[in-house]
Amino acid sequence: MKGFLFDENLPAKIHFSPSFPVIHVSILGKSPSDSQIWEYAKENDFAIVTKDVDFSDRLMVDISPARVVHLRLGNMRKRIFHEFLANVWPQIETLIISHKLVNVYFDRIESFE
Repeated sequence: MKGFLFDENLPAKIHFSPSFPVIHVSILGKSPSDSQIWEYAKENDFAIVTKDVDFSDRLMVDISPARVVHLRLGNMRKRIFHEFLANVWPQIETLIISHKLVNVYFDRIESFE
């Protein structure tokens, strides 16, 4: 895996230092489609980080899916969001290397191959 692709429902700038590069879908143009995001992630070996359930659902039907980090957190203040991600990000990075889906909840993290 080469990095993380943050969906448009997430901030373009993060306030922590991940081990892998993080880019925002805005590099793909204004409001890219889910299909464009999916294909870009697959072609460039990026994991999609999103709050959108559509990407988790897409894992079920794609023979060779992109990796997905699904943030199932609900809405929270930006500062709290960044603090939370900074705390759990090392675990997310470890899990996404060997799993196709990582679900992140406020109280736990689940991963699936």
